Amino acid sequence: MTFTTFFERLQDQFANNLPFAAYRNPGATAIKSFLQNDNTLYKTTDFTESGFVFAPFNLEDPSVLIPVDASEIMECDSLDFKVKKSTNSTSEATQIIKESSAKQDHIELVEKGVEAILDDAFEKVVLSRKEAVTISEAQQIEVFKKLLSAYPTAYVYIWFHPQIGLWLGATPETLLHVENKQVKTMALAGTQVYKDTTDVIWQEKELHEQQIVTDFIVSGLKNHLESITVSDVETTKAGSLLHLKTHISGRINSEESGLKNIIKTLHPTPAVCGMPKEIAKSFIIENELYKRTYYSGFLGELNLKKSVSRNSNRRNVENNAYASIKTVSNLFVNLRCMEIQNNEAFIYIGGGITDGSNPTKEWEETVAKSQTMKKVLQ
Repeated sequence: MTFTTFFERLQDQFANNLPFAAYRNPGATAIKSFLQNDNTLYKTTDFTESGFVFAPFNLEDPSVLIPVDASEIMECDSLDFKVKKSTNSTSEATQIIKESSAKQDHIELVEKGVEAILDDAFEKVVLSRKEAVTISEAQQIEVFKKLLSAYPTAYVYIWFHPQIGLWLGATPETLLHVENKQVKTMALAGTQVYKDTTDVIWQEKELHEQQIVTDFIVSGLKNHLESITVSDVETTKAGSLLHLKTHISGRINSEESGLKNIIKTLHPTPAVCGMPKEIAKSFIIENELYKRTYYSGFLGELNLKKSVSRNSNRRNVENNAYASIKTVSNLFVNLRCMEIQNNEAFIYIGGGITDGSNPTKEWEETVAKSQTMKKVLQ
C-alpha cells in the first residue's frame, strides 16, 4: 500500500469516528495500523486477547483493546512524504503567565516528594505535570507524520477511540517484548540534553536513579523468568535528550508466569512511578494536580501471531512450508506523549525524584522534555 493511500485511510477512519491505532516500531521503516470496523469499546483485564492494547497508568482503570478479529490491518513501507508546518496560536504573554504558574506548582510538588523521601516514605517517586498548548488547527494526522519524521529511533504512534480520545507520542522506552517464552525489557532513567555527543558524564543522582530502576525490574522478574541477563549501562539518545539504559532479558519459567503477571510485575516501572511501587503510586494519585489516565501507561501489539520461516532461502518453497508460528507482544511505555482535544494539545512530562533532587532543576528537565512534543506542533 502506498503511503498516500495509507494516510488517506487513517483520515477517513478518524472522520468516521471509528477507533484506530497506527504506529512504527523503533528503527523500522514500516508503519502499521489497526482500523476497527465498529465503535465498540473493547476492554481487556487479563491480556490474553490478540490486538492492539492501550493501557492506563492505573490498571484499575480500563485497558482498551482494538481486537485483531474486529479490525482491518494495514501496512505502509514508505515514509517519503512532506510535512506541513503548523502555527501555534498561543500568545507569548499568555504562555509566560501559564509557565510561571506551572513552574511554581511543579516546584512545590517536587519539594513535597523530596520531603516524603527524607521521611522514608519511599526511595523514589516520578512526578509529572500536564501542559496545554493551543494549536491553530488540530491536524492530527499531520502531527503523526511529523513525529515519524522527527523521531526515527522512537516508538511513534497515533491512537484514537471516540469514547476515550486522541493520543499521539514518540516514546523511547520499551515495557517488554515477548516472543513465545523469551522476554526482553529495559531499565531507562536519567536525563540530560544532547549536545552533539553521547560521551557524557552522568551525575551520582542519575546513576543512582538508573540502578534503582534496574534492581526493581530484575528483582520482580526473578519470580517469573529464568536465565536472566543484564547488560552494562549505556547512554542512549532519544530526540534531543540522553538517557541511561540497561537491557534485561530472560525466559518465562512456568505457565503461571504468563503475560498478565509479568505486566503487573513491571507496570508501572520505577521510571514512571517510583519505589516501592504501591506507596509511590498512591503518592502520585493523591498529590499530582491532574489524573494521568493513559500517560505513563503502556501500548502496543498484544499476542499477535507471526509466521517465522525455518529457512532463510525464500526460494526453497518446500522448507518454507514448515514455518513456525510465534506469539509476539511488543509493549511500550506511554512517555513523550500528548492528547489532542479540539484546538488544544495536552502535553505530559515528568521526572524521577530522589533525595538528591533539586526542585528547580526538575522543573527545567520537564521543560526540556516538553520540546519533544512541542517541536511537532510548531
